[in-house]
Amino acid sequence: MKNNEDQARSLFGISLSDRPIWQQFLICSSGFFFGYLVNGICEEYVYNRLQFSYGWYFTFIQGFVYLVLIRLQGFTMKQMVNPWKTYVKLSAVLMGSHGLTKGSLAYLNYPAQIMFKSTKVLPVMIMGAFIPGLRRKYPLQEYISAVLLVVGLILFTLADANTSPNFSIIGVMMISGALVMDSFLGNLQEAIFKLNPETTQMEMLFCSTIVGAPFLLVPMILTGELFTAWKSCYQHPYVYGVLVFEAMATFIGQISVLSLIAIFGAATTAMVTTARKAVTLLLSYLIFTKPLTEEHCSGLLLITMGIVLKLLPETKPSGRPPMSSGATNKQGKHHLKELKRASSESGEGEIEEEKRPLV
Repeated sequence: MKNNEDQARSLFGISLSDRPIWQQFLICSSGFFFGYLVNGICEEYVYNRLQFSYGWYFTFIQGFVYLVLIRLQGFTMKQMVNPWKTYVKLSAVLMGSHGLTKGSLAYLNYPAQIMFKSTKVLPVMIMGAFIPGLRRKYPLQEYISAVLLVVGLILFTLADANTSPNFSIIGVMMISGALVMDSFLGNLQEAIFKLNPETTQMEMLFCSTIVGAPFLLVPMILTGELFTAWKSCYQHPYVYGVLVFEAMATFIGQISVLSLIAIFGAATTAMVTTARKAVTLLLSYLIFTKPLTEEHCSGLLLITMGIVLKLLPETKPSGRPPMSSGATNKQGKHHLKELKRASSESGEGEIEEEKRPLV
C-alpha cells in the first residue's frame, strides 16, 4: 500500500491525512462497502425482479443525481485544478464500463456478473505497467493472489451457469468489455492523482460525469433505449425512486473508492472491490434464496485464499546473498592473513589461528 502524503484528503468531512494508515483504509473501505452493498441490492431488484434492463439510461440518470449531490457538497468548477481534456479519455472509459456492466444484467444473473467483474484485479495490475506516469511492477505474491481470485471466480461462474437460466454469451461479451475498460479506469485515475496531488475526489467524479454524459447518449439513441426506457419508467414512476436511492448510495461508494485509489493505488483498491463483490454475492444468494452448490463454495474458498494472500506482508529477500562454503572458506583465510600481517607490522607477534574449522 502506498500513502499519498502530498495532499490533505478528507471523506465527507472526515479528515484522513492526520490519521494512521489503517484508519484511513478502514474509513474508505467502510464507505465503499456500504455504498455498493446498497447498490447491489437495488440492481438485483430493478433488473431481475422488475425486469428493467436499461443499463445506459440508468447510468445517465445516475450521473444527474451525482451532479446534484456534488453541488450540495459545495464543489464548483472554480475549484478545478486539471484541464477538461484530462478527463475525456477517463470519462469515455468510465461511462462505457458503467453502461456495459448494467446492460449485462439483462443477460447474466447478478452473481455471475459480480464474479466476472471481480477478475479485474489481474488486468488492472498488468495495465499498470503500461500507463504513463505509473509504470508499476508488482511482486510475485500479488500476481499469485490475483490468479487465485480469477480461478475461484471462473469456478463460481461455471457452477452458476448450471444453476441459473439467465446466462448467455452476449452477457459474457458485454461484461468482458466492461472488464477491459476497468483495467484502464483505475490506473488512469491513479495517474491523475499522482501527477497532480491537488486533485480532489469531487473534481474527479464531477468532471468524469459531465464529460461522460455525451458518451451515453450515442448508444441510447442508436439502440432506441432512450425512448423505450423513458416510456417504461413513465408507466412505472416508482422505478425512479429506486434509481435515485441507488445513486445516492453509489455516490458514497464512488467517493470512497476514489479516496482509496488516491491513497493506496489502483491494485489495492481492486482487491477491496473484489472483497465487496464476494460479500454482495453471498447477500444475493441469502436474500433472494438461490441454490448454493459445492462448486460455488469451492470458488468462494479460492477467492478467500487470494484475498488472504494479498493481505499477508511481503517477504523481502535479504540484501546480502548467502555465500557458498568455498567462498566462506576463502574469505576466512584471507581475513586471518590480514590479521597476521597487521600484528607482525606492529611488533605484537603473530596471532594464533582459530582452532575451529572454517565452514
